[in-house]
Order: sequence, then structure tokens, then C-alpha cells
Amino acid sequence: MYYTYVLQSNQDSKFYTGFTKNLKLRFEQHNKGHVESTKDRRPLKLIYYEVCIEKEDATRREKYLKSFHGKMFLKKRLKSYLTG
Repeated sequence: MYYTYVLQSNQDSKFYTGFTKNLKLRFEQHNKGHVESTKDRRPLKLIYYEVCIEKEDATRREKYLKSFHGKMFLKKRLKSYLTG
């Protein structure tokens, strides 16, 4: 199983999208500052994830969620969460 996930920074409210085989471990790595791209944006919260069977599907989904249309999808999907 592979996970495509979206984190939100409590510091600047921006999103980070990635994929991993071990979601719990990767989330811990992000929050401990072991990931270069998010270490200055901690603390982070996991706000969305999807499960894929194949690695290729997870990477394709990650790429989509980083695109304009993917960001619009997330905004619509998380509308009630983001607006409170």
C-alpha cells in the first residue's frame, strides 16, 4: 500500500503534498524536522490522504494534487474543514 497525503502547516497554513509507503513514519519525520522541504514550517497536521495499491498510482495522484486542477479538487473536497 502507498499513501498520497496532504499536510497543512500551522505556521503559514500552506499545504505540502507527498507520497509514502509508511504514512505514520513519514508524518513523524515531517514533524520532527527530518524533511528538508517542511522543517521550517512545523508543526504540521495531516489533513487528507488517499490509499493506492501501486506506487505508480500514488505518484500519479501526488502529481495531480499538486496541479491547478488537483488543488481545486482539494479545496472543494476540504471546503467544510478549511472554512470551519
